[in-house]
Amino acid sequence: MKPQIVGIVMDGNGRWAEQRGLPRVEGHRQGARAVFRAIEAAIILNIKHLILYAFSTENWKRPYEEISFLFSLLRKHLVLQERRIMELGVRFYWIGRRNGLPADLVAALERLERKTARNERISVYLALNYGGRAEIADAAAYLAARSLPITPQSISQALYAPQIADCDLIIRTAGEKRLSNFLLWQAAYAELVFLDVLWPDFGYEHFAFAVEEFSRRKRRFGGL
Repeated sequence: MKPQIVGIVMDGNGRWAEQRGLPRVEGHRQGARAVFRAIEAAIILNIKHLILYAFSTENWKRPYEEISFLFSLLRKHLVLQERRIMELGVRFYWIGRRNGLPADLVAALERLERKTARNERISVYLALNYGGRAEIADAAAYLAARSLPITPQSISQALYAPQIADCDLIIRTAGEKRLSNFLLWQAAYAELVFLDVLWPDFGYEHFAFAVEEFSRRKRRFGGL
């Protein structure tokens, strides 16, 4: 059995750069290239939904210069890589809070969502200004504002992307063993695979290893 819905905590850009005596921003630049290797690997491995944790609601604590570079890099890639995204058959989604992000970045993200709306090979979700707790709180607020019942099923339907309410596999790079507020609701029965590879070095072989590890596990969902 292979996973259909996979989330990745893309960790290790800064350490990758520091190990090479380079500025942290160079790690982010190389990490952006790894994103496309991950997407291409996911297509080969027949993954249907890929969620990439790019910027959390807690990452605002980082230096302004680093945040500004990250957003600039993302804007650049959204424009320069649009043709490649279309050729890969990616349907792009953005999940996260809109407030606080630059207006031109929001416009670029929403434009790519519209542009790729008919693509069907793989759905890729960019978790930007995203936090698992914030997502659950936003879902509860949405239901409460409409006087709808708050149940596990209704919360799942009110999440940023209801179609990924039950994640199969979460991969984290760079050796850390925690979720860091990523897909807290969706991770209820997800299998977790932690890899030592730093994100800029992530490639097909690492993705394939995680999928193989997933296939060896027995998922019980609370049963026997």
